Amino acid sequence: MSRPLDRIDCEIIRALQNNARQTNKQLAETVSLAPSSCLERVRRLQADGVLRGFHAVVDPTALGIGLEAMIAIQLTSHTREDVRNFHDYAMTVPEVVGLYHVTGARDFLVHVAVRDADHLRDMAMDAFTTRPEVTRLETSLIFERLEKPGLPILLHPEA
Repeated sequence: MSRPLDRIDCEIIRALQNNARQTNKQLAETVSLAPSSCLERVRRLQADGVLRGFHAVVDPTALGIGLEAMIAIQLTSHTREDVRNFHDYAMTVPEVVGLYHVTGARDFLVHVAVRDADHLRDMAMDAFTTRPEVTRLETSLIFERLEKPGLPILLHPEA
C-alpha cells in the first residue's frame, strides 16, 4: 500500500463491502464525493491492493453442495518446504473453499464443500491422507455457516 487510508477511503471500503454492485454514482453520493473523485479513489484502492476483488455470494445447494466441513491437518514436520508443499497442494483440491495456517495442535484448517458424507470421506482419504507431509487429520462437520459481509475497519483515520 502506497499511502495510509483516510476517512473517505474507509467509507468507500465500508460501502463496497455492503454492496459491491452499486454504481460509482451511488457510491459517490454515499461518501459525499464527486463521481470522478470517487472513481479515482476506488481505482487507487485497487492498484494499491486494498480492494483485492469483488465476488458473488452463491447458495451452496444450487451447486450441489450438501455438506461442509473443517478438516484439521497435522503435518509430520514443520519445515518451510512441508508447509509450502501442503499449502500449494491443498489449494488445487476442487472441494477446498478456504485454507488457514494456524497455531496449536493442528497446522492447517481446511474448509471443504462436498455433495454428501460419502464424498467427504472419499475426498479426505484421497486428497489428504495420501500426502507424505500429513500425519493426522480430524474432521468436523459444519452444521451452519453465518458470515458477516466484509471485514471490520479497525483504523481510526484522521478526518
